[in-house]
Amino acid sequence: MDNNIRELRAGRGLSQGQLGDALGVSRQTINAIETERYTPSLPLAIGLARFFGTTVEDMFHVDENGRRA
Repeated sequence: MDNNIRELRAGRGLSQGQLGDALGVSRQTINAIETERYTPSLPLAIGLARFFGTTVEDMFHVDENGRRA
């Protein structure tokens, strides 16, 4: 699933570790989400959206057939 977490994180000048600490997850989890190797749980996706002041739909992109947009 495509996402723009890396761009949002970099725009705030945060490292993966800093973002992970803010959300209670590891740096490796943030890296896996950014590289699209891991789709976060709904609570984590909502936490990311709240942290960045956006919506889950604006952060993660899937077309109506479930394929990457």
